[in-house]
Amino acid sequence: MSDSPSAAAEIMDGVYSALRAHGYADLTMQDIADECSKSKSLLHYHYDTKEDLLVAFLEYIISDSEDRIAARADDPPVDRLVQFVGWFVFARDEADREAFHIALLELRTQGPFNERIREQLARSDRLLRGTVADILADGIEAGVFRDVDVEETAALLVATLDGARTRQITLAGAERDAEGEGYTREVAEAALRRIVGPLLADGVELPPLDEAIDALRLDADEPGSDAATDRTE
Repeated sequence: MSDSPSAAAEIMDGVYSALRAHGYADLTMQDIADECSKSKSLLHYHYDTKEDLLVAFLEYIISDSEDRIAARADDPPVDRLVQFVGWFVFARDEADREAFHIALLELRTQGPFNERIREQLARSDRLLRGTVADILADGIEAGVFRDVDVEETAALLVATLDGARTRQITLAGAERDAEGEGYTREVAEAALRRIVGPLLADGVELPPLDEAIDALRLDADEPGSDAATDRTE
């Protein structure tokens, strides 16, 4: 599109806000226009349909995730892996984030029927699994992880964390009054103990999960990062 980068980011922030407020199924171009300073006619000038805009939004948040992952590529592999696990954690009181992920879950259901959406979802999956595989490979080379099948381990870890997030958002109402910090937190801690812990070489320790989550929240507080706060699906 021909808008300036800041204008394009403003539209993407509008999509993010509108998805949180309305979900995917009931979302309209007017809802998105209401969340940013652009008119509905201007949105239609750049994007013929809601689908076009949502595909662009998926591209935007995935590209942002790629940039953020690249920015941390020189961090110690153990720190990067704990941060990746912390990426999937959200508390019961994070209603806006929960609403956004519910909308994305609705969008994911279109994957089997919509090739353009399916392509973006596949790109997101490759990014998640590839990120873990790269971290494991770097850690093995650095001597902080044991030698394992990095692709298989990455697939297991991503499936575990993604499944926990899906369960938490789909059962939010049923478990809202339950004790504890939330299912994603419970599974993240278990994944660190049962999947990541056994990978560590002798004498290597994991940094606290809370430190990793705090670092991710600092990233999310950067100006212009609203639409990318939750990274990829």
